[in-house]
Amino acid sequence: MASGRNSIRRTSGGSTLTLLDSVDYAHDRLLLRLTVARRLASLALHPVCSVHHAGTQDKQRAIAAALAEEVFIPPSPSCCGFAGDRDFLHPELTQSATAPMADQLAGRECSGYLSSNRTCEIDMQRVTGRPSPSFMFLLEELTR
Repeated sequence: MASGRNSIRRTSGGSTLTLLDSVDYAHDRLLLRLTVARRLASLALHPVCSVHHAGTQDKQRAIAAALAEEVFIPPSPSCCGFAGDRDFLHPELTQSATAPMADQLAGRECSGYLSSNRTCEIDMQRVTGRPSPSFMFLLEELTR
């Protein structure tokens, strides 16, 4: 089994299976093959911790830029504090961690709010009061 920075490649019996992170997959494989039929006016993008750790922020921004005319990334720290399941037990963690992002998004109307991790999407929805689906759902919708 070989492992790249953002993928895992396993070879067995002459077959190879490569597992990719959703940001890598969407950027490196899907965007090359899809045509964005319509673009949103604006998106607020929350680059999550894993995107920073994997070094795929530029890819995530490129995906967002393909989907919207304007992409706003709040300059606050990227960690929402959800920490897997911690928010379910200690919601004060995310409330504290996302307060700067909430302030930076206050009064800003965006056509969409995106993230790439389900728990972070839950938290972004809580902060903005707006649906915050995975970028993969929006990519699918806007390329139909």
